[in-house]
Amino acid sequence: MNIENKIKELGINLPEAAKPAAMYIPVKQTGNLLFVSGQIPMVDGKLAYTGKAGADKTLEEAQAAARVCAINIISAVKGYIGDLDKVKSIVKITAFVASETGFDKQHLVANGASELLFDVFGEAGRHTRSAVAVNQLPLDSLVEVEAIIEVEA
Repeated sequence: MNIENKIKELGINLPEAAKPAAMYIPVKQTGNLLFVSGQIPMVDGKLAYTGKAGADKTLEEAQAAARVCAINIISAVKGYIGDLDKVKSIVKITAFVASETGFDKQHLVANGASELLFDVFGEAGRHTRSAVAVNQLPLDSLVEVEAIIEVEA
């Protein structure tokens, strides 16, 4: 399967991998695993979704933010390995959702990322995950998603 063609078929414009905003690297490889740093919903160099789910942002807006985070994960991986067809499996994602007290739909927010990864990678995109509520994220981001991805040796 040609992943880049699939991305185009889905109408996704894959951005250039974002440069780190602090003292970290976007992707670290150990063996066949890539650990992808948390990605926030940046679009064209600007934070597209801020605020808190359940307060000033709806579930649907938070899901859209998680989808953008997944696109940015794919971009970071492409920037690191070059060829997305080398991805064997999305092993795990962790979605952090800036949430108002009482908002309990973090698992549904994470679906924004999970569904995108499945749409792009098919069965290889099925993964384990955690969805966590947090009080605040960097830059007032609505969502941040990190990933562990298996690649070909």
